[in-house]
Amino acid sequence: MACNHCDEFSRSHLMRRAVAEAGHGLPAIEPGMPTPAGTGLNRRSFLLRSGAAMLSVYGASKLRIGDLQTGIAQAAGSSDRVLVSIFLDGGADALSVLAPTEDALYQSLRPSLALPPGAGTAFSEDSRLRWNPAAAALDTLHRAGKVSVLAAVGYDSPDQSHFTSRHYWEVGALQPHAITGWMGRLLDVIGTPDNPIQGLSLDGILSPALASATMPVAAVDGPSYDIWAEGIWDKPEDLLWGSVAELGRGAGSKDIGRSSAGLAASQAMQLKAQLEPFSGDEVAAPVAYPEGDGEWFGESLAGLAAMLGAGLPIRCAALSAPGSFDTHDSQAESFDSDIAITADSIAAFQADLEARGLADRVITLVWSEFGRRPEENDSGTDHGAAGAGFVVGTQVRGEMIGEFPGLAELDADDNVRNTSDFRGLYCSIIEQWFGVDAGAVIPDAAAFARPALIR
Repeated sequence: MACNHCDEFSRSHLMRRAVAEAGHGLPAIEPGMPTPAGTGLNRRSFLLRSGAAMLSVYGASKLRIGDLQTGIAQAAGSSDRVLVSIFLDGGADALSVLAPTEDALYQSLRPSLALPPGAGTAFSEDSRLRWNPAAAALDTLHRAGKVSVLAAVGYDSPDQSHFTSRHYWEVGALQPHAITGWMGRLLDVIGTPDNPIQGLSLDGILSPALASATMPVAAVDGPSYDIWAEGIWDKPEDLLWGSVAELGRGAGSKDIGRSSAGLAASQAMQLKAQLEPFSGDEVAAPVAYPEGDGEWFGESLAGLAAMLGAGLPIRCAALSAPGSFDTHDSQAESFDSDIAITADSIAAFQADLEARGLADRVITLVWSEFGRRPEENDSGTDHGAAGAGFVVGTQVRGEMIGEFPGLAELDADDNVRNTSDFRGLYCSIIEQWFGVDAGAVIPDAAAFARPALIR
């Protein structure tokens, strides 16, 4: 569906894209709007900007490209643990993923959007809830013990602005002026200064959650990770890249201009060769990913699995799910298809990791900035508070975190109350998965209860 979101959602996207794309300038920031983490972070090109794909490195202004390549090569083949973050953009409706279908209050609050009684399958840990059939892939993973479900995750005194609430989740604190992301600060602790792909954003722009203070991170313009020349293919393309390779032979020339151009060309050719196996159309995935609308998401995940399988030293990766979950209107026409392609792709990614023997190294966090209101409007739902979150992997405990608070006692704004805090979840990931003191990453970490997340 096109344009089922609010104006504030659109402004948020314009602001974030301008922040992450150097030279585009920033649109006006409304009073009280936080600046996205990573604003002003130095960026340098890591690949020629010659086609759809480009890897850009952030926070590496003092390093030469050769140093970065050496760092990647030295770290390759590691068995370090990995976190993949998947964002459901726009505020996904938790009550349309796990629904209290037998609750008369739910049916009365949503006369047109409620899942009918008996729809889907029962949630094994809370008999009041049933899975949306469109999210059946998550149900299957949960029954296999591979998904920990947060039925009402959020924070106290929730802000219902897309921009502000997402910012809080990204920086791991209720701090409007924070400038580093929580995964970026984690990489500041566990990362190295010469491995930019330790933090990899797959959306083409820097994910603010990966904005670090000291360590380089990168963004790749996916889902195809090779370099191509627009409008050129077959023999002319071969001739083009042959010319670039020839230019690269001048890297050692005494002529400064030729040497500089040759160095850039040789680096581009080297990285083109490294990245081509992870092109969306070229990845030989051991499992089938969903096709159709939003299939680029599965292609990105397939490429990520292939990179990990090839030993690339990625520690944290971030990308957004397909579709827009800001369903103020036309929710019935868009939500099920968006959550289905998302859930099916995540299940395929998990199966891919297992087939490659990587599953014990990777967990996947699925989150959204907030949930939606229990009461529908004319054809959708407006901004709410607590939402649903998921942590997927063979090493997670596969148990419910928090509880579903029900609809009888809502918060002061008539929204679903949170029963777990996202910062406590982050602390659990940092400490139980990465073995790092969360106090070094999350402000006031001692104040948050850590749910048991990892086996």
